[in-house]
Amino acid sequence: MIKRTSLVTAIRNNLSSNQKKFIAEVIGTFIVVVLATGSVVIDAKLNGSLGISFVAFAPFVGVAIGVYLFGKVSMAHFNPAVTLGFLITKHITKRLVVLYLTAEICSALLGSLFVKYMIGSEAYLGANSPNYAYPLPLIFGVEVLASALLMAVILVVVHKKGLRGFGGIVIGGIVGLDIFFLAFISGASMNPARSLAPALLSGGMVESLWLYWTATFIGTSIIATIFRKKFSKK
Repeated sequence: MIKRTSLVTAIRNNLSSNQKKFIAEVIGTFIVVVLATGSVVIDAKLNGSLGISFVAFAPFVGVAIGVYLFGKVSMAHFNPAVTLGFLITKHITKRLVVLYLTAEICSALLGSLFVKYMIGSEAYLGANSPNYAYPLPLIFGVEVLASALLMAVILVVVHKKGLRGFGGIVIGGIVGLDIFFLAFISGASMNPARSLAPALLSGGMVESLWLYWTATFIGTSIIATIFRKKFSKK
């Protein structure tokens, strides 16, 4: 046990700060995507018997775990839209954006592959699906709102330095609540990588990717811009 611990410590000490961030984002995004999309697949396999509560609870757990494990390493983005928000607030530099986006997108694809071969391929691998029974402007607005709420909570946690250890629960909680209350309209992705991976690998819901690659970024950018203007001088 001592030798193994020493080896892990040695590996950690030999990694650069950026390498640690990359690894953290890969593992964290993988956890989030597997739980977020895997829960949809499992529910579909059981003919919807688990329901929205299960589908919302699973990503809550995944995000909370990721934040507690890697919040101090990479700030636990796990989401390209959040990465853009942190760029706007100057919590990260432009040079780091490529590192984060690469880690998040590649890991999301790995997560969907894991779901496909270990859980199942139902429901297009858990791809997000907007409800086009509602007007498109409403769908778009709801996705902007969901992403904005997520970014707002994240920035509050960062500003309050972790909310005394409850940061992971709070951030995971807003993800779960957004899904529980808003997914029936927009799909409540909040995360472009989480939407991209299952859609590409399943070949389904690709036509809706434009929504999750626009509204999510708009939502996080609005909140990040407000935050930057309010706190940049403090």
